[in-house]
Amino acid sequence: MLRLVSGLVSRRLTPVCVGGARAASHAHAPDVSPSVDMSKPMYWDRTDVPLPDKRFKDELSAGDKSLKEKEKGSWKHLSNDEKIALYRLSFHQTYAEMHRPSSEWKTVLGGVFIFLGFTGLVVIWQNIYVYPPRPHTFEPEWQQKQLQRMLDMRINPVEGFAAKWDYEKGQWK
Repeated sequence: MLRLVSGLVSRRLTPVCVGGARAASHAHAPDVSPSVDMSKPMYWDRTDVPLPDKRFKDELSAGDKSLKEKEKGSWKHLSNDEKIALYRLSFHQTYAEMHRPSSEWKTVLGGVFIFLGFTGLVVIWQNIYVYPPRPHTFEPEWQQKQLQRMLDMRINPVEGFAAKWDYEKGQWK
């Protein structure tokens, strides 16, 4: 009996250990996306946070480094293009660029129209192939005959149809 229990336990534990080893070796697979360290400062363009954690460009070229040295002096000696270049070293977009309207509404509206068109085609297909034909009681001739029959039978003469029909003149009151 003890041998049977130990055999079952060893068979059950073996796949777990193999699976664990397989999962541990999966960390270096090329198809797994790398993890991002969220504790490091990041850059983002948001209007509610005017100063991101870090500047837009971390690695500066030789021209950018000379511009940064020039920045330490008087800003009266900088041209407008140099001031804009300095701004672009720190920020990717201006507030005006962040608030610029996008044309995403066109895509959304197009998707809505495609959905409505497909739904209309499904409804038409159901009317042709799924639903039974309309009953004859929906036809205007039948409804007119039914109304005349109700008037002839004087149905609900106090407050209903018969109360609103003038039987002497043959018309509605």
